[in-house]
Amino acid sequence: MVLFPSSMRDSLEEDHIVFRILDVVETLDISSVTRSIEEKDPRGTRPYHPRMMLALLMYGYCCGIYSSRKIAAATYDIIPFRVLTADQHPHFTVINDFRLRHLEAFVDLFVQVLRLCGRAGLLDLEHVSLDGTKLEANASKHKAMSHARMEKELERLETEIRAFVEQAETVDAEEDEVYGNGREAHELEEELKRRETRRARIAEAKQQLEQEALRVREQELRERARQQRQRADTEEDPIEEKRKRTRARKAEEKADQLASSKTESESDDDGDPDGDLPTHKVPTTPNGAPTGKAQRNFTDPDSRIMKRGGMYLQGYNCQIVVDERNQIIVAAALTNQAPDQEHFAPMMDRVRQNTGRTPRCVSADTGYMSEDNVDYCEEHGIDAYLSVGRSHAKHADEVEPSASKSDVWKAMNDKLRTKEGREIYARRKAVVEPVFGQAKEARGFRRFSLRGLRKVRAEWNLVCLCGNILKLVGSTAWGKLAPKTL
Repeated sequence: MVLFPSSMRDSLEEDHIVFRILDVVETLDISSVTRSIEEKDPRGTRPYHPRMMLALLMYGYCCGIYSSRKIAAATYDIIPFRVLTADQHPHFTVINDFRLRHLEAFVDLFVQVLRLCGRAGLLDLEHVSLDGTKLEANASKHKAMSHARMEKELERLETEIRAFVEQAETVDAEEDEVYGNGREAHELEEELKRRETRRARIAEAKQQLEQEALRVREQELRERARQQRQRADTEEDPIEEKRKRTRARKAEEKADQLASSKTESESDDDGDPDGDLPTHKVPTTPNGAPTGKAQRNFTDPDSRIMKRGGMYLQGYNCQIVVDERNQIIVAAALTNQAPDQEHFAPMMDRVRQNTGRTPRCVSADTGYMSEDNVDYCEEHGIDAYLSVGRSHAKHADEVEPSASKSDVWKAMNDKLRTKEGREIYARRKAVVEPVFGQAKEARGFRRFSLRGLRKVRAEWNLVCLCGNILKLVGSTAWGKLAPKTL
């Protein structure tokens, strides 16, 4: 009990991180959020202030609290959360709806915070490092099923359902003789409903997998037709030119046939919102049907089975590019394709889009090494240090690159064996890997809360955004950018 009411702000230190996060949010342009709110029907309950809701989400993710229910509970139980919300208590459904409604805004906010880091002098782009990690989806790998198993399971369920129907009819007839007409076999009906529900669910997943396979095969055929036309345009032999144009025409006709057999999907997450990023392609037959090993998860169809440290998980591939100077994330992306190689060029493009500059030097592990990626770096003036395996390691000088490797691989191997190459590549572990450790170990982010490629991609942006905010507000340069001096 106190004689006069006290301010909750007095319970926290003056430079508590929650005040710094509120300052960061105050500096951001949140028109992408307010514009979406203004588009809603003005009738109804008055919304919470969008800056307060953004700060609440950001502070929750900075503290390692990702569940909307736990964030809502924190507004009652944890003093910094109560200070942040001015003792308001949004319901967890309100917090979750706000997060889902403004997913796309997190991409814009990530870039704004990154530019604040640049203004604070936390970036130099002298050396950036690229890496990826596999994180669990909000789904179990035991809820995934291959196309071949779907077909077998549907056949088994059809047989069991027919047997249950016959059994139910027999029991009904026997009970009608004893109890009269209208008696139901309750236990049999429950078993029958359970199997019919499972059959319908598997049949729906099977149809979606087949439709996805048709889209993949159609894209492959159109790409093949495009390549054949390009080759025909430069072909000097008229006979070969005619053959290539014929192949292009047949591929285009086959793609049109597959396109006509597709049905419109009802999924909100169909299509790739970031078309420059690689995406997992369902393995298909020449006719556009999924192969027997093609899988689909019932809980999160966009997630994929991926290998991490000798174990398999249902998840996504999270990519980041980190600047060496202060471990600031300068680009972030997420895909459902496990291999890293095709992520290199899109991630470097994102660095230029986000910062307006090209990094001088980049390092990455062997998963990113390819002739195309080395050529990309040469075209854009980037000094690349891409591992070719263990042949450049300190105690593996006697190991030579495989004879099947090209001159590009051998040249990169020689570059990494030099003193400068070893020093630069050795710093890679201290640049990008600690950032993953800070997210997964320090803040406990090991599993996504949302489902679907579009939503999970936005959540990863939010995680990386909060990682940069912690670096920004923890720096000595933040005081120069605080709202009072802007």
